[in-house]
Amino acid sequence: MYLPPQFHSHDPAHARALMRAHPLASLISNDNEGFPFATHLPLHVQQRGDALVLLGHCARPNPHWRYLQARPQALVTFLGPQAYLSPSVYPDLARVPTWNYLAVHCRVQATLVEEPAAKDALLKQLIGDHEPSYAAQWRALGEEFAHKMLAGIVAFELEVLDLQCKLKLNQHRHESHAALYAQYRQGNADARALAQWMERLGMVPGSAHNPEV
Repeated sequence: MYLPPQFHSHDPAHARALMRAHPLASLISNDNEGFPFATHLPLHVQQRGDALVLLGHCARPNPHWRYLQARPQALVTFLGPQAYLSPSVYPDLARVPTWNYLAVHCRVQATLVEEPAAKDALLKQLIGDHEPSYAAQWRALGEEFAHKMLAGIVAFELEVLDLQCKLKLNQHRHESHAALYAQYRQGNADARALAQWMERLGMVPGSAHNPEV
C-alpha cells in the first residue's frame, strides 16, 4: 500500500494490536483467470517464536482454498478504526478535508490444514478469541456432528512473510492535534478509538508513548 514515512509504524506491537482488535480480514489472491479474488473472514493471530501466523478457514464450496493451493502466496489486509478529518481542526482556512485510518497489510504463505484434529484445534483458537464459553457446547455436539462440520470447511495457516502497518493520524500536522483529538473524543466509536490511538502515540499533550498497545 502507499505508505508515506510519517504514517509507517515499525513497531510490531501496533500491528498485532490492530489485527487482534479488528480480526475480520480480507484475504486476497488471484483466481484461475488471474483476477483478484477476495474472501472476508476472521483470523486468529498467533506468534510462533519469531514468526507471525494467521489461522482461518473458509467454506469448502468457496473456491478460494483451491486458489491458495495453486498459488500459496496471498495478501491479507486488516482495517482498523477510521474517521473523517475536517479542515476545521486547523487554525487557518487554507486546508482540505481527508480521512484518517489504521491498516495492516500482510504478504502471506498459505498452508492448507486438512487433518480433522488439526482443524478442530484451529477452530478452538478462533472460539477462544470470540466466545470461549462456546468451546464446551462444541465438544458436547458429538463426534459425528463435529466431523460433519469439519468436513464442510477448509482451514489454513497463513505465515506472514512481510508486514506493513499504516497509522494515518495526521502526525505531521502538529497544529491540528489538539482540535482533532477533541473532535474525535466526541465522535462515534471509530472516532473515539482513533482518539485513543492518538494518546498511545503520544500525540496528545500529557499522554505517554506506549509501544505495547
